[in-house]
Amino acid sequence: MATTNSVTGTGAVDRRPLLRSLFDAAVAAAQPALCLPPHLPPQPKGRTIVVGAGKASAAMARALEDHWDGPLEGLVVTRYGYQVACTRIEIVQAAHPVPDAAGLRAAERIGAAVRGLTPDDLVIALISGGGSSLLVAPAPGLTLADKQAINAALLKSGATISEMNCVRRHLSALKGGRLGAACHPARLVTLLISDVPGDDPIDIASGPTVADPTTCADALAIVDRYRIDVSAAVRALLESGAGESVKPGDARLLGSETRMIVAPQMALEAAAQVARAAGLAPHILGDSLEGEARELGTALAGIARQVVTHGQPFTPPCVLLSGGETTVTLKGHGRGGRNVEFLLSLAVSLDGLPGVHAIAGDTDGVDGAEEIAGACVAPDTLERAWARGINPRASLDDNDAHTFFQALGDSVVTGPTRTNVNDFRAIVIDGAATGASR
Repeated sequence: MATTNSVTGTGAVDRRPLLRSLFDAAVAAAQPALCLPPHLPPQPKGRTIVVGAGKASAAMARALEDHWDGPLEGLVVTRYGYQVACTRIEIVQAAHPVPDAAGLRAAERIGAAVRGLTPDDLVIALISGGGSSLLVAPAPGLTLADKQAINAALLKSGATISEMNCVRRHLSALKGGRLGAACHPARLVTLLISDVPGDDPIDIASGPTVADPTTCADALAIVDRYRIDVSAAVRALLESGAGESVKPGDARLLGSETRMIVAPQMALEAAAQVARAAGLAPHILGDSLEGEARELGTALAGIARQVVTHGQPFTPPCVLLSGGETTVTLKGHGRGGRNVEFLLSLAVSLDGLPGVHAIAGDTDGVDGAEEIAGACVAPDTLERAWARGINPRASLDDNDAHTFFQALGDSVVTGPTRTNVNDFRAIVIDGAATGASR
């Protein structure tokens, strides 16, 4: 993995290596090869069919192949560039975050693969973040264009991931438990890698194999709340209730198993171990911090300033760790990304506070639509920006944080990580200001 130029605060230690080590530890802890094998079910009397969708699905398929001695067949769909070589499970690539025709064809084939099975057969579903876009199967009466338009609108709206996935579940032929119901009467075991706050299975890839308690009315309320312009066919589907998902208690899902093989908390704990080894006390603030990225940046800057100035609520040196998925309500025309928007807001709010360095990145290696995982900030970030004629506040207002950090050489570029446990944030605080109260 490669990173751009090092970042240092003026007269301060270079914390880039430590920041990157924290991020890399979080990603490594979420690798399917490590997490999946202990959760495999016993082999069935009949066939074993593997289906799946998500940015980690190909790596999950490879881990499954490597630890499965019996017959195996199936296919999974992953994001372009996230493929992993498999011999018995077919890997299909498609677009994310806005779906494409390749994803549509893959979803149709996945639906066909689980039809006509028997109680002696086993379906293993490999589900991870990104599956909502990759497993695109428009509900009856809708088109791929309908799904593309609403996905793009949801991404710009500022809706939470839970709200977005509620809408997606009710416009799909496979999500919202429909894929799971189609597997009946075969035994179904779903292996999940969580990328959502709270780790609710219905929100991981919009819950294709699990029951959904939300309704078409809920989805319509979200569309109206964010004033999302939808086609007449989409509105009619939601208003009529024809897009209702599979509900709890449905007989077709009774007996199915759902196993969470890795979640954001596990990644944060791995990073905490690295911090301890470096002599810094780790503090996990939460694995499901949500809200507007820039507002979270302001809030965590306030906590960091309190630590530096007063030694509260934590004594430096320390590391503040957090995960979760923020949102960005696009108002500008720049190259956004929720992690870099968080970081730029953090830097603006810290205003060069000595001894504070930070990293934020998406553990899948892609922040927003950019092939960049995230970035780093240091006490001299704003100073270096002004020296290049870059206005930090203007960049933030234009949702142009990727351009900002690239210009400084502060982007973090990993390439495809082939896993996805959501966003990772670490703030390293080296010491207290002179005269700080204790």
